[in-house]
Amino acid sequence: SFYYGTFPAGFLWGVGSSAYQTEGAWDKDGKGPSIWDAFTHKKGKVLRNETGDSACDGYYKVKDDIQLLKELKVNHYLFSISWPRIMPTGIRTEQLNEKGIQFYNDTINSLLENNITPIVSLYHWDLPQVLQEKYGGWQNISMINYFNDYANLCFEKFGDRVKHWITFSNPWAVAEKGYGTGEHAPGLKLGGGGAYKAAHHIIKTHAKVWHSYNNTWRSEQQGLVGIALTSGWGEPVDPHSQRDRDAAERYIQFHLGWFANPIYRGDYPEILKNYVGRKSAQQGLGTSRLPTFSVQEKTYIKGTSDFLGIGHFTTRYVIQKSFPFLQASSYHTDHDSAELVDPKWPAPGPKWLYSVPWGFRRLLNFIKTQYGNPLIYVTENGVSEKHTQLCDEWRIEYLKGYINEMLKALKDGVNVKGYTAWSLLDKFEWDKGFSERFGLYHIDFKNKNKPRYPKASVDYYKKIISANGFPNPREVANWYRKAMDTCSTTHQLLATDSLITHMATVTEIVLPTVFTLCTLISVVLLIFYLRNRS
Repeated sequence: SFYYGTFPAGFLWGVGSSAYQTEGAWDKDGKGPSIWDAFTHKKGKVLRNETGDSACDGYYKVKDDIQLLKELKVNHYLFSISWPRIMPTGIRTEQLNEKGIQFYNDTINSLLENNITPIVSLYHWDLPQVLQEKYGGWQNISMINYFNDYANLCFEKFGDRVKHWITFSNPWAVAEKGYGTGEHAPGLKLGGGGAYKAAHHIIKTHAKVWHSYNNTWRSEQQGLVGIALTSGWGEPVDPHSQRDRDAAERYIQFHLGWFANPIYRGDYPEILKNYVGRKSAQQGLGTSRLPTFSVQEKTYIKGTSDFLGIGHFTTRYVIQKSFPFLQASSYHTDHDSAELVDPKWPAPGPKWLYSVPWGFRRLLNFIKTQYGNPLIYVTENGVSEKHTQLCDEWRIEYLKGYINEMLKALKDGVNVKGYTAWSLLDKFEWDKGFSERFGLYHIDFKNKNKPRYPKASVDYYKKIISANGFPNPREVANWYRKAMDTCSTTHQLLATDSLITHMATVTEIVLPTVFTLCTLISVVLLIFYLRNRS
């Protein structure tokens, strides 16, 4: 049932985005190439071979996008810094790019001038390509020091104004899709072993950066350093079956626990160690594909998060499923479980993202009991669509449902202090290209100016923010009606603009073509005329 009520005073509302997905300007002003530049420039890696070369042109549209944030009346904006934009080779001693540093300084200053708090992620997947080519990226332990140097540069340059730092955004995808299945950059298909190794180095890097901040910068800058982990919720198909309950527990531990357990409890979850260890032994490996932490490392890593960022999109039903013994190692077969969905769950956009709001409350409560009720900021939550649709009533329903479950979790005693809707803009969606649109603002990518148009959800989210929750049924119902009214006006504007863009394109292409043809015909006729005269 829906719960009417408001959030505590001082609750933070925001929106987010990431550098590679929005900035564009991939090789401008001294920026070095990232693994995503290299990956998307290879044919067949991304749907329709699309790239983030220009993305939303966010590099050139900071002022415009900050106007959108003001329009939304958000308290914070979560964005990421592109490592190769400020350090082209990824190595601090080799080269710094002052123009890149200036870009982020200007962005941070503009946000603060408009009373918007910057929440900054140091890593949203765009590793400098040089570090991948030279060292093998996150497969190599040397990344720990290179990343720590980069993080310290960011603290030095921006830490006087940035007080919320995220070391890594969704490292699960970096490890599993980047080094396990190869669906994401750098596209390495190294199976379970590669994913676990990358994750191991990322966790150690996170801890090193936290200690760097703690020892060098905290007393002066007084900021917070955390990590942002993305996880779905796993619900047992049959809650009375011990096998299903265990399978659902494994689902969560293999997603969230893989990273959260070492940081909050000092080691990988026992389930993870047991299952990967057993599967590795069955393969005839002398040691587990899951690396181990030494006693010193466990102590060093435990407690290295001032807050936990949580990204959450959807839920799955989980059942026990034993995979036959396979020679090839795979993270997906390691946990002996299978995922199911309820056909009644709404899935407005892509087939993986079902709207299941109650799973969010369960996930937040799991974190509370499992990790000692840490301070939580929701760093990503949202839904996408496949087609241009400004009257996005399903996104309104999704946000309303998920934010309401977060409110219930708060009443359960979960220490959640902020919420970030994902995302500000339609943007480049990794291996899906521009086919999935998560934005509260629509972008017409066919128009070279990349204009932004508010969807109905902008108006609705704005109302939630100004009311700080859901005051009463009548008011909330009214929000929906108003949001749908505004979007139909915007739709007409978009249709007109699209027509003008189309006409301009036609004019740009057709007129010169016609002019050229006329010139050619005139020349031919003139030649004939002159020949006949002679």
